[in-house]
Amino acid sequence: MSWVTKTLKSTLGRKLIMALTGLFLILFLTGHVSGNLLLFKGDGGEAFNMYAKFMTTNPAVKLLSYLTYISVIGHVIYSITLNRLNKSARPIGYAESGAFTNSTWSSRNMGILGTIILVFLAGHLYSFWFQIHWGDVPIVTYAGEEYKDLYSVVKVAFQQEWMVALYVVAMTFLGFHLSHGFASAFQTLGLNHKKYSPAIKTLGSIYCVLVPVLFASMPLYIYFTS
Repeated sequence: MSWVTKTLKSTLGRKLIMALTGLFLILFLTGHVSGNLLLFKGDGGEAFNMYAKFMTTNPAVKLLSYLTYISVIGHVIYSITLNRLNKSARPIGYAESGAFTNSTWSSRNMGILGTIILVFLAGHLYSFWFQIHWGDVPIVTYAGEEYKDLYSVVKVAFQQEWMVALYVVAMTFLGFHLSHGFASAFQTLGLNHKKYSPAIKTLGSIYCVLVPVLFASMPLYIYFTS
């Protein structure tokens, strides 16, 4: 067995993969929310539809998409593995061991939060990603070029109260998940320093609120302005 295989199968190796995939997904969320801000432009969806076409046709973006899928799958698999290892190594629960008072609610429930987010992600992909690739999406024309009107699909979806409520709740769970995962990823990578750790913690606190709020504001904006 090579040292690479041994490392990947060790607890430390699994934590490193969790940290690296988590940080990559954080970068993805940053790019995704930045592009989706075009929904606020008020141009009838023209900029958003152009952005959607670019994201689904550009070769470099497609490669990043595959890396994102791999990161999601790897993050989920290794989180399940680590959770099982932690439980087997700690047969006594948090409340009995006293660790309950030394940990946050988010850190104790990362598995549950991750599962909820994964289920939401599956529904999100079906509602939008699947539809733009294989669904019956209307076609619009800008400057003589045809585009799939994903904006109309998003608009119809977010005119439904239950859909808006679902997204707001899911983004709340995402915020809790990020609140622990952001700082934890840097800690796993050994980036702990009295000079930099406070800045990383502050940045994480801002990020875990700002990004979910921006995501949640989009369905709310469409619902109340349509």
